[in-house]
Amino acid sequence: MAGEATSLKPRRLKGHTGAATCCISSSDRPGFVVSSGEDGFICLFDLRSQDVVSTIDVAKGPVSSLCFKSGNDDFVYASAGTEIICLDIRMGSQSEPVEAYNYNKDEINQISLNSKANVLATVDDCGDVKIIDTNQKCLCKSLRGAHSSICSSAQFVPWKPWALITGGLDSKVALWDFSKARKLFVIDYGVQENSNMGQCLNPAFVHSIAVPQTDKILGASYKICAVARGDGVVDVLDLESELRAVTKPRSNKGGGQSGNNHESGDKRIHLDYSSGGHTAAVSCVSFSTFGEKGKYLISGGNDSTVKVWNWSNRFSSVQSSLADDLAFSIDIKKKVNWLCTSPTDSENLIVCDTSKVLKVYTV
Repeated sequence: MAGEATSLKPRRLKGHTGAATCCISSSDRPGFVVSSGEDGFICLFDLRSQDVVSTIDVAKGPVSSLCFKSGNDDFVYASAGTEIICLDIRMGSQSEPVEAYNYNKDEINQISLNSKANVLATVDDCGDVKIIDTNQKCLCKSLRGAHSSICSSAQFVPWKPWALITGGLDSKVALWDFSKARKLFVIDYGVQENSNMGQCLNPAFVHSIAVPQTDKILGASYKICAVARGDGVVDVLDLESELRAVTKPRSNKGGGQSGNNHESGDKRIHLDYSSGGHTAAVSCVSFSTFGEKGKYLISGGNDSTVKVWNWSNRFSSVQSSLADDLAFSIDIKKKVNWLCTSPTDSENLIVCDTSKVLKVYTV
């Protein structure tokens, strides 16, 4: 059954001496994977070989986030503490920073680079969102007023050049026009979702956000993002529908709603336990890059499972049952920290759990 976790024997990638925190897979060189760990190292893997290709000593503390330089996977941005560096990974263990930034006051949780590779977003524990111009090598914007506590995730929107989505442990998701440092909308799950609290008692903290590489998926246009929530629910939001909801007249009864929040868009779906989903907090989400890009939505959770979702079923005009939402489930054995996919036919799902070994599966 789709809701029952399958125990698959993964390939194991060894290189870290502490828990693996993040992993990214190259779109230019299928099978090339970069990971980071609590040991302060970055590991480079080529899935065509058995052993780690190289390890790079980056920081004295954990490396929290990674991203490739858009259009040139020879360069990787990494965050550790309040600092971000860019490395030319062709130099292997001899790599030295070619760029360095230190604008955040608190620990950075995620970094994200836009498709033109000229704007870098960073989010941190005090809720700040920093926008860095990587051409001019300077801070160009600070986005404030959306998050009241830890900001955990940030993703640019490829089809909307000035758009950035952020999420935080204040249970909020915000869409920004970062060129104007202006919020376009804020969704507050702490207020809105009391009637749909998922299957566990944890708050609906936003742990991760994913945006597909393109809005052209399965022969249609889907301007969407996915949200990993602390109450075990994976949300898929139609961004255009959410923007339309901002302009709807709103009731002011009972004191009204905050001007930072808006009514739910008419195309918002919840993938939860009723569809065979997670039974604990969802830690990460990612759209698939193998096969037809974006066909599957993949989530990992603190219930030690990875779920592969047929998310588009709910957007289809053809009626489908909740049982069709989940393609299958994988028992990982440990809590999932992060995951990514590779544009290959096999060994295309890479998982970082709370161990020091990366797991590689074939979806």
